[in-house]
Parts: sequence; structure tokens; C-alpha cells
Amino acid sequence: MSEHAEHAAEHPGYGTFIRIWVILLILTGCLVGVSHLGQTAAVWGLLTLTPLKAGLVFYYFMHLKYEGPLLKIVVLVTLGTLLIFFALLFSDVAFR
Repeated sequence: MSEHAEHAAEHPGYGTFIRIWVILLILTGCLVGVSHLGQTAAVWGLLTLTPLKAGLVFYYFMHLKYEGPLLKIVVLVTLGTLLIFFALLFSDVAFR
């Protein structure tokens, strides 16, 4: 098997991308629905669904699924650092 055929075999077809796109549309509809709930429920819903959508985009559309472990670790460390900064920001705002 040639190198090109091996490379093409590991990437998903259009069907996978369309399924992920439909899932993202459904999650967007859920985000719109959650935003009309009370403020506390809306914030928790948005903080739950938005990272899920971002994860799907990273994993499939940005092809993180097919990258090596080093790049995956770099992305996780970067997102973890961002999460720590957000947690510090929210804790500062909560105790003012």
C-alpha cells in the first residue's frame, strides 16, 4: 500500500464531518434553549455545552484526533492554563 493510500485511510470521510456538524447544530440549539432559563442554570449550561462544542471542533475539524501525543499534550496544557486563569478570575469576582 502506498504512503498516500495509508494517509488517506486514517482520515474520516465526509459522513463523519457532516455528523459532527449536525451534532454541533443540535448543541447550538441547546445553548439557545438554555440561555432562556434562569441566570444560574443558563451559566452552568453554557459552561458545560461550550467546551463540549469546542472539543468536537478541536478533535475533528482541526484534526487533533490524528496528531501525535506531543501536540495533544501542548493543547491540553494550554487549555488547562486558560481554565486556571478563568477560575482565578471568577474567584476574584465572586469575593468582591
